[in-house]
Amino acid sequence: MKKSEVRGPKSEARTNRSPKSDVRSPKSQFRGIFATGPRTSDLGLRTLIVGYGNPLRSDDGFGWHAGRLLAQALAGQAVEVITCHQLTPELAAALSLCCRAVFIDADAEGKPGDIHRRAVRPQSSASAAFTHGCTPAGLLASAQRLYGRPPQAVVFTVSAQSFAFGESLSPVVSAALPKVVEQVCQWVEATDAALH
Repeated sequence: MKKSEVRGPKSEARTNRSPKSDVRSPKSQFRGIFATGPRTSDLGLRTLIVGYGNPLRSDDGFGWHAGRLLAQALAGQAVEVITCHQLTPELAAALSLCCRAVFIDADAEGKPGDIHRRAVRPQSSASAAFTHGCTPAGLLASAQRLYGRPPQAVVFTVSAQSFAFGESLSPVVSAALPKVVEQVCQWVEATDAALH
């Protein structure tokens, strides 16, 4: 089982009032939802980016760090960035309201710092109803089953070096951060161009 499938406490759903502030505390730096652009009247054209993990466990906070940078890089576009400790069933509703979704997480497998990207399709798990963890594929299946509309989706993961207590990423994972941000921006731009 990949580490990205098992998470800790429930996700946070608080609005970050100042995503550009330089605050050192992880409790205030990593706050939850970053609204990077105006909500469009046609929600189907939005891109949803979900960065998840534990920002107090070193590389496990990779999704949060990436989410913060993507909120700045894609500011003004029809993009919404959500950061949370784990994927939860409630995200299926948000996924049904967008046409593209990007999931970002750290992975316990692979050489530290390696970046992996894979397309994800709706796929429900027989045990999903009895566990607290969700997967991107399971959430897409829920969006399809409950709302009739799953988005096109991709998962970006970076192989972690450390899950020890700490607020900082390891050097090798930190070096991968700008590359992932660039790749996500390119994917959003390419898929947006394909829709128009």
